[in-house]
Amino acid sequence: MADQLGRWDVFEFSAKGPSDGNPYLDVSFGATFSLGNRDVTIPGFYDGDGVYRVRFCPDTEGEWRFSTTSSARELAGLDGKLTVGPARPGVHGPVRVRNQFHFAHADGKPYLPFGTTCYAWTHQTIELQEQTFRTLGGAPFNKIRMGVFPKDYIYNTNEPLHDVYEKRTDGTHDMDRPNFECFRHFETQIGRLMEMGIEADIILFHPYDRWGYCTMTEEQDFRYLRYIVARIAAYRNVWWSLANEYDFLLDTKPMERWDRFFQIIEEGDPLRHPKSIHNGDVDKNYDHRKPWVDHVCIQNWDVKKTIAWREAYGKPVINDEPEYEGDIPKEWGNIHGHELVNRYWLTVCRGGYIGHGETFMEENDELWWAKGGVLRGEAPPRIAFLRKLLEEDAVNGLTPLLERGQTYKRVSAVHDGEVRYIYFSEHQPVEWALGLPEKDGDWEIDLIDVWNMTITPLEKGPLPKVHPQRITGGSHITNAFTAAFGLKLPGKPYLAVRIRPRKKH
Repeated sequence: MADQLGRWDVFEFSAKGPSDGNPYLDVSFGATFSLGNRDVTIPGFYDGDGVYRVRFCPDTEGEWRFSTTSSARELAGLDGKLTVGPARPGVHGPVRVRNQFHFAHADGKPYLPFGTTCYAWTHQTIELQEQTFRTLGGAPFNKIRMGVFPKDYIYNTNEPLHDVYEKRTDGTHDMDRPNFECFRHFETQIGRLMEMGIEADIILFHPYDRWGYCTMTEEQDFRYLRYIVARIAAYRNVWWSLANEYDFLLDTKPMERWDRFFQIIEEGDPLRHPKSIHNGDVDKNYDHRKPWVDHVCIQNWDVKKTIAWREAYGKPVINDEPEYEGDIPKEWGNIHGHELVNRYWLTVCRGGYIGHGETFMEENDELWWAKGGVLRGEAPPRIAFLRKLLEEDAVNGLTPLLERGQTYKRVSAVHDGEVRYIYFSEHQPVEWALGLPEKDGDWEIDLIDVWNMTITPLEKGPLPKVHPQRITGGSHITNAFTAAFGLKLPGKPYLAVRIRPRKKH
């Protein structure tokens, strides 16, 4: 009888095989899944105690058949079938790039990333991890950046829950022998996030290490990547982040190795999950124009450069580290929640996306950015407010507005079809016309207070007066606006305007 599951769910086949020696190094295993004349070859993996597994995420309904291949005779030629029905309610498939600068699920549902960072949360106590799940259940985040390896850094010096690789008697780690318990736990937490509708942005390497993980040989790096891809690529909520601050690892992992990392992931991931890489120095971005990079993952406090990054790379921009709301002594970890919310609005109203992080001092060093736990900041409810606003009208993605062929220099203005958002940030005008529709009509216009989370209807008014000014050629103009109407504003900072066609009831 065929196994049955929904489209984009995880199918797993396991079999017993050799356990002598080191199967992680010595035994290959995989399977080919077939539907009609379509074949999908999937790498499998060793999971300890003589157990071999292969995981598959079917993207098409129907009766699939599979057959295994292996260097071990007893694991080769095993076959079976599975019947795939419609996706379960709420399941929309993996996220992919859409409309060049934006994202959507495989079924076409728009996806707006509102992510947070908890680098080493799966390496904390079980109690703290459960607290993190409870917090995420009431938070606005639909993506979380999280590392495979534990982290050794300020406020994060405790021993991890599990070693990623087995420990030798001398205390060093054997990078040729995975700790299967650690990988099982990691993928279990990814699966729980998946059921919550949260994308898991998996950081594969980072420089903050005292265990030797970041100094593995090239061969060990490649084997580790193939292994982690085989284990978790079938989870529909996976994203691949090659590194946190890759440029701090260039002494041990030269640039050509990073390029090869991307290619190895592509070779083993039939779902083609989003792939990116994150910089440390704000002036050392990876060349995101390379074809294997799906989107720009960046660390930079100057979010007003978002349009420049879009233009330079031609891909979606996610500023995953624009500095953190908190109160630690580090300069990157003590901005006010008000400023983080300002940076959110500046980014999305310039056609990009942005991530959250929180670093408040805590007596047990349980800072959200590293360990998860609880949120203490003022930004998350304002981020939830912004997410709800944008998702109401999301169709194709927010695109910077142009005035006479140029993007606005100081104002952040975007549109998705006929819906427009203009964010004034620190500016506080009393009247406005730039970026407003060129034709009159039945528009619904709202004034948004981004911090107080209020929405107030506005009425159309006459265009503001412009004093005569000298322009090229010596002529004079009395009005420089292409808009059909103007707006009266309260003259306060950190306000936005939303303009959209009035809905017919």
